[in-house]
Amino acid sequence: MTDFRGAWTEDEVEEFLQEATIPIRIATRRPDGSPWVVTLWFRYRDGVLECATGANADVVSFLRRDPEVAFDISTNDIPYRGIRGNGTVELSSDSDKTVLRALIDRYLGGTGSPLAQRLLDDDRDEVRIRLEPRAVYSWDYSERMGKVTSEKSE
Repeated sequence: MTDFRGAWTEDEVEEFLQEATIPIRIATRRPDGSPWVVTLWFRYRDGVLECATGANADVVSFLRRDPEVAFDISTNDIPYRGIRGNGTVELSSDSDKTVLRALIDRYLGGTGSPLAQRLLDDDRDEVRIRLEPRAVYSWDYSERMGKVTSEKSE
């Protein structure tokens, strides 16, 4: 069960995750113990964050060795808001590219672009990353940064 803390309720966190088309940043550890951060597209379904990446990506081997991660999903524009937390990942094949197709639709609006076609290439093996959050901390600086946003737009 996920522990939700911070500025938003669980429902508000879910609403943010459904609407946000910004990447997730996942922190893991390399075999030498040093930290590693990777940025991926995500979707949120049934309390779980799902990503997809190439089966030969370094992060896949790192996550196989150590499934404990930290993550961040936050806006890059004022007013800053988002979530961060930690959890555990499970890896599985996305051989039919179900997750990848959903992510392409979400972030690119369809499969017609050259990038989408390259990602969906039959020769590319995909891995599904299922991240089950243990703790989620939300923050929202909209109120205190609202004046900055107003001044910026004038």
